[in-house]
Amino acid sequence: MIKNILVCGAGGFIGSHLVQKLKNEGAWVRGVDLKSPEYSPTVADEFVIGDLRDQEVVQRLFDRRFDEVYQLAADMGGAGYIFTGDHDADVMHNSASINLNILHYGQKSGNLGKTFYSSSACIYPEYNQLDSNNPKCFEDSAYPAAPDSEYGWEKLFSERLYLSYARNYGIPVRIARFHNIFGPEGTWKGGKEKAPAALCRKIAEATDGGEIEIWGDGEQTRSFLYIDECIRGVRKLMDSNFQGPVNIGSEEMVTINQLAHMIAKIAEKKVTLKHIEGPLGVRGRNSDNRLIRQELHWAPDAPLADGLAKTYLWVNGQVEELK
Repeated sequence: MIKNILVCGAGGFIGSHLVQKLKNEGAWVRGVDLKSPEYSPTVADEFVIGDLRDQEVVQRLFDRRFDEVYQLAADMGGAGYIFTGDHDADVMHNSASINLNILHYGQKSGNLGKTFYSSSACIYPEYNQLDSNNPKCFEDSAYPAAPDSEYGWEKLFSERLYLSYARNYGIPVRIARFHNIFGPEGTWKGGKEKAPAALCRKIAEATDGGEIEIWGDGEQTRSFLYIDECIRGVRKLMDSNFQGPVNIGSEEMVTINQLAHMIAKIAEKKVTLKHIEGPLGVRGRNSDNRLIRQELHWAPDAPLADGLAKTYLWVNGQVEELK
């Protein structure tokens, strides 16, 4: 039997890759977003250009029964967007409005099936991420709550919103906390890009022996997960009986300085790192994958360098096209 699936945020980086995966599995897919995917045409059976903050738009989406709904839509970006504080009101209002609308009108319609919500590692308390070498990001560490950004606070609120609808209305929900997803066809310029894409762009634009800028001292740590493994984890969670929240991320932790040197090696360039002031987020963050191994008998294991090589090749191609 063919599944009917709704993907909210289908014009974004993760959403567009997810639509491709679902179509490869033989599903009928309706995508919705403010815009179509930027770098390749959508393969969704229907693609609705619409604002999920608009109640009427969301009401019209649920005109049929959806076996699965994937809620990826959010107002978000990299450190330069999230941690400056300049966009806090929009981030909280826009993302909360989307989640409230989808759950309310989906439940009222009776057409809301199993529902996936993409939360974030940004929900984890700042006090557990002060040591760059020993961040604590296991799922039960989320409380007492103290996210380092309003983006994280909204994600934590929305986790509780989805769990409330599961308890009160019997909607089967699945919640994952993403850890820095990257890959080709992601945002790579304009201020909303994340570290891997931003560094790929800077190194692609740099001459051999040139200089690139790094925010802070570059010793802040992160883990980064390639898009294919993210999608694999999402599908495994949706096919399981485990509600979550659960981390979907890599345990291969690197400093930002190390990340830059890895990309420079892939590009076969020597670069000097110039450290400047800039928004940083927490000092250290890394996915703790004990729970996902326990519940799904799987965890991401692809080497970071493999995903970076594919991503740099794509970003470098974008840079070359603009010359």
